[in-house]
Amino acid sequence: MPFKIVRNDITRMHTEAIVNTANEQPVVGTGCDHAVYQAAGCEKLLAYRREHIGTVEEGGVFITPGFDLPAKYIIHAVSPLYIDGRRGEEELLRACYRKSLTLAAETGIRSIAFPLISTGGFGYPKEEGMRIAVDEIHAFLLRSDMQIYLVVFDEKATRMGRNLYPGLEAYIDRNYVQERREEEYGGPDYAERKSREESGEVPEAYSRRFLEEQRRRARQGRPKPKMPDFQMPVSASRREEPDRDIEESGYVQEAALFAPGDLYDEEETAIPDMQRELAERMEHLSDTFPQYLFYLIDKKGLDNTEVYKRAIVDKKVFSKIKNNPEYHPQKLTALCLCIGAKLNMDETRDLLARAGYALSPCDKTDIIFSFFIEHQIYDMIELDIQLEEHGLPCIIE
Repeated sequence: MPFKIVRNDITRMHTEAIVNTANEQPVVGTGCDHAVYQAAGCEKLLAYRREHIGTVEEGGVFITPGFDLPAKYIIHAVSPLYIDGRRGEEELLRACYRKSLTLAAETGIRSIAFPLISTGGFGYPKEEGMRIAVDEIHAFLLRSDMQIYLVVFDEKATRMGRNLYPGLEAYIDRNYVQERREEEYGGPDYAERKSREESGEVPEAYSRRFLEEQRRRARQGRPKPKMPDFQMPVSASRREEPDRDIEESGYVQEAALFAPGDLYDEEETAIPDMQRELAERMEHLSDTFPQYLFYLIDKKGLDNTEVYKRAIVDKKVFSKIKNNPEYHPQKLTALCLCIGAKLNMDETRDLLARAGYALSPCDKTDIIFSFFIEHQIYDMIELDIQLEEHGLPCIIE
């Protein structure tokens, strides 16, 4: 694969060259620049720049030895300072990538690692910086052959990244093909549930509903509910009297089995909020995917540009969705837009259903998207790294 996005400390990349985000003047900056100078040998690298390079304007590049780095060369790209996006920052940033790759090719370099240039202390928005990096790298690879890595985190952020999602593995383990795992490994909850299903004591639909509630509480870090006695008396003071026909048939209403405190906290069932939410949903009952997406974007007060950039969805694709109420997106595009629009899990399921999709417990990509959405982590770059680290196809290519 000639292009790969990785999480690593760029100073430890074993490529022929790495790219540094340099300053115009021969001084050591912060962030990536500081890390590269420290790892390469600050005095040696700084002396070389002062003697052989001097001042370089924004968007320019130059090459130095790697000194103490694993990389043989350092290509320094003088990064543009982001002000408001209307002062030529994009062209300067694109020039950093283009000129760095051209210089690498002219030097005979066969492998190179880039940081996300300008997205740290220089202030360039990360999602837009990623889009520009991918555009320029793809354009270069159409005419040249080189192994290119995009390193999206430095050493400090790598440590943070490893600690940021300690629950992701547990989340995948808890949700990925849960039924299959239970069948294979068993367990008291599973054994009890299956035994009561098979004996006819508990309807299968009720048993599965109880299992879903166990999973819901687990995701929230709350204690799991105990499986109540299906035949236990129903107190009129806490529960509604079951329907006579259902009672005579041997089944008790599911609503009667669970008192408000058994499965759901009382604050989660605020009637006015539920009624308002229901009324809104009814108004948009027949919305198509595009119509419902833009209803949600408007409801949240988001800007369309902000949404497609956060989702890292091509502007042309987003425009097609906006202008065609019957547009049917690919599932990955739909999932990315759920991140871009900062949807919660209910909104995500509702929006996906309008395109004929659902989140599958048998698909690890769906599970990882679910984790990010449930935890309100709306970062497509970090999500893409997690996909790559779990051996799944990346979205940003």
